[in-house]
Amino acid sequence: MSGDAEVAEAAIDAADASGASVAFIFVTILLDTLALGLIIPILPKLIESFVANDTASAARIFGLFGTAWALMQFFFSPILGGLSDRFGRRPVVLLSNFGLAADYVLMALAPSLAWLFVGRVISGITSASISTAFAYIADKTPPERRAAVFGKIGVAFGAGFILGPALGGLLGDITPRLPFWAAAGLSLANGLYGLLILPESLSAERRSPFRWKNANPVGMLHLLRADRTLAGLQVANFFSQLAHVVLPSVFVLYADYRYGWDARTVGLTLALVGICSMVVQGTAIGPIVRRLGERNALVLGLGFGAVGFLIFGVAPTGSLFLIGVPVMALWGVSGAATQALMTRLVTPDQQGQLQGATSSVQSVSQLVGPFLFTLIFAYFIGAKAPLQLPGAPFLLASLLLVLALMVARRTLAKRLA
Repeated sequence: MSGDAEVAEAAIDAADASGASVAFIFVTILLDTLALGLIIPILPKLIESFVANDTASAARIFGLFGTAWALMQFFFSPILGGLSDRFGRRPVVLLSNFGLAADYVLMALAPSLAWLFVGRVISGITSASISTAFAYIADKTPPERRAAVFGKIGVAFGAGFILGPALGGLLGDITPRLPFWAAAGLSLANGLYGLLILPESLSAERRSPFRWKNANPVGMLHLLRADRTLAGLQVANFFSQLAHVVLPSVFVLYADYRYGWDARTVGLTLALVGICSMVVQGTAIGPIVRRLGERNALVLGLGFGAVGFLIFGVAPTGSLFLIGVPVMALWGVSGAATQALMTRLVTPDQQGQLQGATSSVQSVSQLVGPFLFTLIFAYFIGAKAPLQLPGAPFLLASLLLVLALMVARRTLAKRLA
């Protein structure tokens, strides 16, 4: 291909990356996370209604539901990624939207706990298509712009998880089933919109055969073994994702225990976390990556995350804890930079496999993290602890990010050597 042709193709790709197709992927992730957020405040109460308002039993069942959801993500993310490499991104994304809509209807009508559990299992499967959405972005965006676009897509996650729980709480006050109907409507509307708007991003000649040996969590290791840099970045990504689990696992308990915060203060703090994250994802990542490069941006982001968790863990007052929020938000730079670096290391027909593998790594962290951090928190506030250290989970998360930073630097140094 001539130099002029390459420039023209890059210009077309760049224009498309900012056009309707990538905008649709943004809306897809926004509505997926919004729908998920809608049911967060009401699902535990709905479960409790099935077990005669026994809060302890409801908590255990809710934990089981969460584990089942993460397991489905773990197993089906590589499958959907492989299917998108074979049949294209569009059908997988659209089927996910319609599948989520049907699933939320099922949960809205669930007459028993067993049916509600089936709904969560299906939700875990269909939500696994987020990996396909990231593969779509990799298809449509030139490599040098992927970190910035991944950052903007991250805004959708932040917005969904800010607006979703708030809206879900309001609707749930009317009737516990209403948030599920609202989530179903959002998913259905997005699917219908995509049916009209979303073009295919992976041309037929760039597709690869579907192989079961690759489309599973064990088979994904073959992809990672093929490139030591890719494997190293995924190891760093695992430590980073594991550290992130500390926030949903113990933040509410920690804030109440150490600072005496009520539900309103906790909610406002979570909103602040989301807003700071959105600002970084939407406005800061592009300029930072352009100025420092993806490798340095990755290291910088992990460093800010480690410092942020350190502040969370040692802050003696709530006011000092809040200082860590904007510091922590800059951690988001590392996620977009990691995604961009990894997409450069695989061919176009392997982007789905890569994103499936990345989602499976995240799912493993979601399986391990809640047990790890809650047990550590319980131990260090208990009578048998050698010292009272309620911030221990956040200090561990800080160490995990330091470890991720060390692995990433060593991996990238070997690549450059």
